[in-house]
Amino acid sequence: MKILIIGAGMAGLAAANFLANEHEVTILDKGRGVGGRMATRTLGTAIADHGAQYFSVQSDAFQTFIDQLLAEKIVDTWQLPQRSNKRFFGSKGMKMIPKKMAEKLDVQLNEKVILLKDNIAFTETGNEYAFDKIIITIPIPQLKELLQNSAININETDEKVFESIQYEPCIALMAVLKSPTQIAGGGIMLENQPVAWIADNFQKGISPTPSVTIHASAEYSKQQLENNLTEVATEMLQSVEKWIPAEQIESFQVHRWRYSLASKRYEQAFYQLSESIYLAGDGFGIGNVEGAFLSGFELAKTL
Repeated sequence: MKILIIGAGMAGLAAANFLANEHEVTILDKGRGVGGRMATRTLGTAIADHGAQYFSVQSDAFQTFIDQLLAEKIVDTWQLPQRSNKRFFGSKGMKMIPKKMAEKLDVQLNEKVILLKDNIAFTETGNEYAFDKIIITIPIPQLKELLQNSAININETDEKVFESIQYEPCIALMAVLKSPTQIAGGGIMLENQPVAWIADNFQKGISPTPSVTIHASAEYSKQQLENNLTEVATEMLQSVEKWIPAEQIESFQVHRWRYSLASKRYEQAFYQLSESIYLAGDGFGIGNVEGAFLSGFELAKTL
């Protein structure tokens, strides 16, 4: 069976790894690399995770997968002072996890699907990909645009599923520093402030030179998402001078995550839209990194 997957994030990669043993599986992603929000950026000699910072493990299926990565030293543990349970992260950056997952898969990057017709996906580059089944893992607003462009009608039940999924944005700031911060444990969560989170990538162990990742709160990100990001970054940095003095900053970059977190999700791990179209991702099931993995995994088992 030909299975096409749109989106090379955790859900798409988890599904592909399960299905590729018995089916012809191709993954398409509009980006330049795999992983989606499992993202790591290089800033000169510094490195910063600027999407997901860490994840937890609750299920046996995800634990089995993470145990393999721990054994290969692709994943490490992180004990945050504000959390009782250990978290996990990519030992050389979060993107190393999806890169490992994609090693043996057919992944086509820089391929944005713009139309689905007669079991063929058409991309912006002019390529065509035939399929028997298609798994779509992109955020619901992007999915709805694709369905509309493809003249695929959705019914009232489908619409209710879509409405049950809501996302929050996040503005991520990565700063290169002259010296490491003094943040205990390398990470601190701030409540009711423009900044929700600061991670010291040097203390975390992924960056050879000092750098931090600063995530704005969901509310602040909503207010500032379309504004000048340099001005937004300046305001964010001013709000955390207690932890990161201005004279310590060498340079910074900013990134918009329009669909950073599925704050409300469809309760099931995936959804079948039609005979050949299935939906998965972090908007289904328990959400976050583990939820995205389980969404793809459970759908793959069903197929």
